[in-house]
Amino acid sequence: MSEQNKNQSGRRGGGGFGGGSHFGAPVQKAKNFKGALKRLIRYLKPHTLKLIMVLIFAIASTSFTIAAPKIMSKAMNKIQDAYMAKMMLQKMSDAQKIAVNQANLKVKQRQKSPNAPANLPQQQEKVNPETAKAIQEFMKLPMLDTVESADQKADIVQKMLDLSKKMPAQTQSGAKNVKLTKDQINGAVRAIRETNGKYNFHYIGTIALTLLGMYVISACFSLVMGLVMSGVAQKTVRDLRREVDQKIAKLPLKYFDNHPHGDILSRVTNDLDTVAQNLQQSLTQLITSLITIIGYIIMMLTISPILTLIMLATLPLYAFSTAFIAKKSQKYFASQQKELGDLSGHVEEMYTGHKIVKAFGREKDSIERFDEINKNLYNAGWKAQFISGMMFPLMNFVGNLGYVGICIVGGLWITKNLLGLGDILAFIQYSRSFTMPIAQTAQIANVIQSTVACAERVFEILDESEEIQDSPDAKVIKFPRGEVKFEHVDFRYKEEVPLIEDMNLDVKPGHTIAIVGPTGAGKTTLVNLLMRFYEINSGKISIDNVDISDIKRDKLRKMFGMVLQDTWLFNGTIKDNIAYAKQGASMEEIVRAAKAAHADHFIRTLPDGYETVLNEEATNISQGQKQLLTIARAILADPTILILDEATSSVDTRTEVLIQKAMSNLMEGRTSFVIAHRLSTIRDAELILVMNKGKIIEMGNHRDLIAKGGFYADLYNSQFTGQNMDAEII
Repeated sequence: MSEQNKNQSGRRGGGGFGGGSHFGAPVQKAKNFKGALKRLIRYLKPHTLKLIMVLIFAIASTSFTIAAPKIMSKAMNKIQDAYMAKMMLQKMSDAQKIAVNQANLKVKQRQKSPNAPANLPQQQEKVNPETAKAIQEFMKLPMLDTVESADQKADIVQKMLDLSKKMPAQTQSGAKNVKLTKDQINGAVRAIRETNGKYNFHYIGTIALTLLGMYVISACFSLVMGLVMSGVAQKTVRDLRREVDQKIAKLPLKYFDNHPHGDILSRVTNDLDTVAQNLQQSLTQLITSLITIIGYIIMMLTISPILTLIMLATLPLYAFSTAFIAKKSQKYFASQQKELGDLSGHVEEMYTGHKIVKAFGREKDSIERFDEINKNLYNAGWKAQFISGMMFPLMNFVGNLGYVGICIVGGLWITKNLLGLGDILAFIQYSRSFTMPIAQTAQIANVIQSTVACAERVFEILDESEEIQDSPDAKVIKFPRGEVKFEHVDFRYKEEVPLIEDMNLDVKPGHTIAIVGPTGAGKTTLVNLLMRFYEINSGKISIDNVDISDIKRDKLRKMFGMVLQDTWLFNGTIKDNIAYAKQGASMEEIVRAAKAAHADHFIRTLPDGYETVLNEEATNISQGQKQLLTIARAILADPTILILDEATSSVDTRTEVLIQKAMSNLMEGRTSFVIAHRLSTIRDAELILVMNKGKIIEMGNHRDLIAKGGFYADLYNSQFTGQNMDAEII
């Protein structure tokens, strides 16, 4: 199974709460986090003004959301005060009426018994002068239900409560039935002054409209913030993508040979998309989460510092539980990803080679291997999911501990009138929401880690060494003849492993040079050096007596036309694929090239002819037809030097004949380098180079090499006389 498949499978193995990443799931980490982060920030610097706008909008939007519960608490407190004032006025009014009725009753009793001693009530009740004075003052107070002024009502209630303390139990007339503490009395009197015992629906409505307006403004700010940040993220990644594309055009072939194409593609597409998406979402979430945490703490402190301390006391429990669960689940998530990668690889291999599995009767072994991996995946998966699933119940448990403490203390303070009901409700709302931005911040930290890691992978491409720049005085051969010389050329892919040593070669214009030899002999390397895909270590390669290192690369490569074993056709029409070799090619030139390549006939048999659209893999035409199109493209380019690399190795005999005819037309009058394993295709070459281990071990035409009876003769005879070929040659 390829490493790339494993990586892709592993990425598919992660899940998350609400579609996000799991707590404790493995996070891709950067090798140099600080360096990559600083470099990524430099790409954001051109957008500093917009980022400041994002910050301002984030602060404004979040501030409205943070302030909303506190503002709502004012309405709740107003309702509570109005209720308390109304109940107090009602009870005190009832007490006042009872006292008046009792006084009137006593007056009537005296009127019915006029002979009773005048001082009888005083004797019976043993009322002292101070008490009598208090009773008289109490009786002189205006009736509460006849007073309109809130301040006057509050003064009367305060006076009644003060006088009731000096009055005897039987003359208090129910005033002491209102049993309140000093704080409650003060709170009730204050509530009467502020509300007059009436619900201020205008004030409550104003609060409701204010909250509605704040939420609308907050939503608008969030929308603008998202739009601005989206533009910043996409422009940043656009600049990065442009730099990467320009860099790839300047990288030597060595880089692409040493790096898997899938990995390069992943860096240019997936990693850059990840950076764009995470910049757009995570940066704004991080800002709003941090502001929310600070705002919640400030708001809770304004309500009650003690309750805030109770709330903050639960944070260490959150941190401990999160770290504990993450540590425990980490190894299971890693194992889950590994097993999922193995499972995907096994399934891919078994279905790709389904016929081979059946042919050798290995179905049972395949199923047993699948069951084994599947069982391991099950064990790792349920453990990872179960342990990470404990996170939220544990966090809820810790949060409920703080909630219970706040409710108990807050309830006691409400009874003592130290806090209003609205304040407690607002504090509970803050405390219940406080853990969400903390969890978001922790999750965003992981996302940022992955973002920086992806950016670092892109930066690695940008840091690669480029092709050696053309010198300012680089030459251009206006009318190339195609004479090629190799003079004492040395080359090695790795410093410690020599490949080509002291190669000398002189190719005359218009000659066909065939290159044969076992795999790894250096045949394709020779062509790569000729086109400066690689730079030689020493020696000299010249075309028309001009050192190729002194020729501009683009002009040098325009001298060459290539037809490779692996055909390359892009998604587009047949006409466009042929015209790719020459900018602005006319339809007549395209058709002429197709006829020379013996491709015109099959093209016209297609439903849309030259306008037939090839799919991405060009699977809607045969392999031989693809090869004919690449030859037509090379003919249209009209190169001075032609390179044919195993152009007929993967086609049938009939198609090979057509390709041979097409190549004969293509090679006519051109210097040609032909790499071939089918030696029948090169018998007419003017010069055949036999290479082995980077060296030319034999040189000559077909007849001379056969007569010599050396390496080439053995190779040729093994193909045409049925003799076994040495494993190394194969």
